[in-house]
Amino acid sequence: MDALFLARLQFAVTVGFHFIFPPISIGLAWMLCIAEWLGWRKRDPVYVQVGRFFAKLFAITFAVGVATGIVMEFQFGTNWAVYSKFVGDIFGAPLAAEGVFAFFLESTFMGLYIFGRDRVSKGVHWFSSLMVAVGATMSAFWIVAANSWQQTPAGSVVRNGRAELTSFYDAIFNPSTMPRYLHVVTASLVTGAFVVAGVAAYHLLKDKDSVFGRKALRLGVAWGLVFAVLEVMPFGHFHAQQVARTQPEKFAAIEGLYTSQTAAPLVLFGIPFSPPPLIKAKVEVPGLLSYMAFGSVGERVRGIDEFPLEDRPPLWLTFVSFHNMVVLGLWFIALMGWAAFRLFSGKLWEDRLVLKALMWSIPLPVAACQLGWMAAEVGRQPWIVYKLLRTSEAHSPTVTAAEVGFSLVLFGLIYLMLGALWLFLMIKKAKATPAPAHA
Repeated sequence: MDALFLARLQFAVTVGFHFIFPPISIGLAWMLCIAEWLGWRKRDPVYVQVGRFFAKLFAITFAVGVATGIVMEFQFGTNWAVYSKFVGDIFGAPLAAEGVFAFFLESTFMGLYIFGRDRVSKGVHWFSSLMVAVGATMSAFWIVAANSWQQTPAGSVVRNGRAELTSFYDAIFNPSTMPRYLHVVTASLVTGAFVVAGVAAYHLLKDKDSVFGRKALRLGVAWGLVFAVLEVMPFGHFHAQQVARTQPEKFAAIEGLYTSQTAAPLVLFGIPFSPPPLIKAKVEVPGLLSYMAFGSVGERVRGIDEFPLEDRPPLWLTFVSFHNMVVLGLWFIALMGWAAFRLFSGKLWEDRLVLKALMWSIPLPVAACQLGWMAAEVGRQPWIVYKLLRTSEAHSPTVTAAEVGFSLVLFGLIYLMLGALWLFLMIKKAKATPAPAHA
């Protein structure tokens, strides 16, 4: 194994591990904001109890997310020196904005939210929860904007072997920023709703008369259904259309379209093989891909055969990750829809099958986020900056395979212990009996 492969593997491991925590943090932050609002404005002690309970899960996740995020940024200057030199003028502004305008805001009000309960007015305390949610969501914007520039570069020009900023607005609001940002944030909201609903379902399985469990479950199911629907339509659909227009190689790879076609079919299921590119056991709907991508069945969609072999992304991983993400998205709608129906009919509290499904589905939105990240990042290959810099040319030439391998093993062991500790604390806090509502 060479230094390039190990550097890519290390970045995938560290970023993949870090990306477990931001979706949970963002989603839980907004669920807490809603629960705290209901507790404050309705003078409902049970919703205050819900806020107290899930604030502990949020604080644990936030702390681990901050620690793992720092490692990711240091890798730019160690393993990816050529890349850092190339994108430094572009990435400096959004990363600085993320730290100054988003992370500091979130961190400052996080302290007030966690430690200010019963020490400040209820209005100030709720405002602190709102600022934590806003800060987390703003932080995601700047990170997604920077990453989106790699997907669809804009507002810059290449001079002397590096990208130089010509328009801050165009670079930040490049063609993929808003579709990707809305998709990511909505996925995070789905994740937060599933955490709340799943934990509440656990407490109802222990005690079907738990008032805490009933109100938390009502909150998680109601908002979870809304967010799950929005994630697929319109935001997921808009994002796919953007990829079809701006990154046709990626679109062909994730959709399994290996030959250019008019009235291109949408592949629902298949097993990709390469080389040569083909899909076996294919189940497809004729013309649907052309219609969904460009609004007309008669539109021609470019297949992977139109692109040089050296410019094609890995076909198996992009196809499998994307389609499994879609399957999970449909599962979220189906499960939350059925749970909402049972809630409306007043039978959800006794429906142990649905409660168990909600409980065991807690990690699935995180898995869907990981699969979406794989489809987006692997689908951009072989480019680290689309059409401007190849991944094979971006790593640090002076860092040896032995050095990268050693740090990979070291970080792997640290992350294994950190992940185990995080899971232990989360499960312990989630299973704990909530403090009395009047406390």
